[in-house]
Amino acid sequence: MSQITVGLLLFPDLTQLDLTGPYEVFRKTPGIRTLLIARTLEPVRAETGLGLLPDTLMSDCPQLDVICVPGGPGVSAQMEDADVLAFLCQQAAAARYVTSVCTGALVLGAAGLLKGKRATTHWSAHDLLAGLGAIPTQGRVVRDGNLFTGGGVTAGIDFALTLVAEMCGEAVAKAVQLQIEYSPAPPFDSGTPQTAAPEILQAVRTRGAATRAAREALVARVGETL
Repeated sequence: MSQITVGLLLFPDLTQLDLTGPYEVFRKTPGIRTLLIARTLEPVRAETGLGLLPDTLMSDCPQLDVICVPGGPGVSAQMEDADVLAFLCQQAAAARYVTSVCTGALVLGAAGLLKGKRATTHWSAHDLLAGLGAIPTQGRVVRDGNLFTGGGVTAGIDFALTLVAEMCGEAVAKAVQLQIEYSPAPPFDSGTPQTAAPEILQAVRTRGAATRAAREALVARVGETL
């Protein structure tokens, strides 16, 4: 099997686990070359302050087999960045798989890559997908043709293992899962809006109200251009 090249987009204020979860899976998979792509090679600061080092310039990036966009607060700027959107469209035209984790799906949508496609994202932005032409679909991982989208944050690991199974076979994906001991057993059943206590859900919604309002306006604005 020839080498598979996966490219993960880096940008300021991304959610690092959206990136590092899939990165860990891809890096541990034999035959996959993983690139961290950004506008410059300067360190990129994630939303929680963790520094990430790009290794590939957008301008020098080879054709990728897989293009992946993580999510986080920083997606808002990317959704109106003409260079980023052009890069994604260029890569998507010949990529085997076009993918995202969490709210990275909104960037794919802004690039016009979700039109008429089933897709998922973080629960807090799930309904916004429709404004970008997508068909909002519940699931940790949602596939529509060569489009793979992962749900919020930790779903990035599920997404990456699913894609590895698709590209390299289920046995390879299972071996990687065992290597990283991915066997979730959370201490609380509070990981979705459906299972969280109402007061917890309301507290999280209140905390993110300003971001939600700004994102609603952004999706409406971007949606008009598609």
